[in-house]
Amino acid sequence: MIPEIQEKIRHNVYEFSEHALTQSILRAITLQDLHEAIATAEIIEDYPLDKYGPSVLLLGFTRNQRPIHIHCSYPSRPLIKIITLYEPDSQRWKNNRIRRKTK
Repeated sequence: MIPEIQEKIRHNVYEFSEHALTQSILRAITLQDLHEAIATAEIIEDYPLDKYGPSVLLLGFTRNQRPIHIHCSYPSRPLIKIITLYEPDSQRWKNNRIRRKTK
């Protein structure tokens, strides 16, 4: 699935949700950051039964080693939908990959 997502992002076959667009601006995540993070992405969570359609949470790193989480649709959609993207919070994520248990 990763190669198909990477291919679509590389060829600009994607769209941002309104939420993702707003959050990328607030969090200063550029299109370059998105492309760099997608190039190194791995799936860290899979949501095949998501109510809005199957999606995955990816972890990738920019060239400056900034970790970025990208929640996006499966590549089976004509356009990849970027649902949200953010830099993982170490209080909520262990090694950027595993959700920390909440008390």
